Amino acid sequence: MQLKQVLANGKKGGLNVGAVLIFPEGFELAPPDHISPDYRPDKKNILVIGPVPGKKYSEIVFPILSPDPATKKDAHFLKYPIYVGGNRGRGQIYPDGSKSNNTVYNATSTVDASDGRQVIDIIPPGPELLVSEGESIKLDQPLTSNPNVGGFGQGDAEIVLQDPLRVQGLLFFFASIILAQVFLVLKKKQFEKVQLYKMNF
Repeated sequence: MQLKQVLANGKKGGLNVGAVLIFPEGFELAPPDHISPDYRPDKKNILVIGPVPGKKYSEIVFPILSPDPATKKDAHFLKYPIYVGGNRGRGQIYPDGSKSNNTVYNATSTVDASDGRQVIDIIPPGPELLVSEGESIKLDQPLTSNPNVGGFGQGDAEIVLQDPLRVQGLLFFFASIILAQVFLVLKKKQFEKVQLYKMNF
């Protein structure tokens, strides 16, 4: 990953990545020596990773354990939904709602350079200025470039918890069908030979 993000101190640095994965109840993460800490101790089916360096973690693997219906009565051999979200880069706002230095800063009012009135918009270090001193500015005009190189994506998929006996039964069924087809072909060949013999007799 060659992209650089604006860091909290205003300098450019490596791009961070992260992810969240939500499994159905009963599914859980693999043992702690294989993974990051749980999202919450009582929610073993939710995992949050990050932020971690994107250069080192261009691919994230989630080791999971499925529930065993033989030991857990609320687990069944069914199709279950999985929800996943991934992000890269820093956020554009902080949890309190204030802007980070990783977003566009717009003018909060219209300013005409000739009237001498001053309006102060505080811009943190990091974003590049698009306006210069003495320039007339309109309301909501971008004052800085957009340094954000991040993004967020989400998706859902399904996972099937399959009974091994069902799979073995299906394989046995397929094998019996193949054998039946082979025996039918052999019987047909035998019948054709008998017919040919009778015709030549």
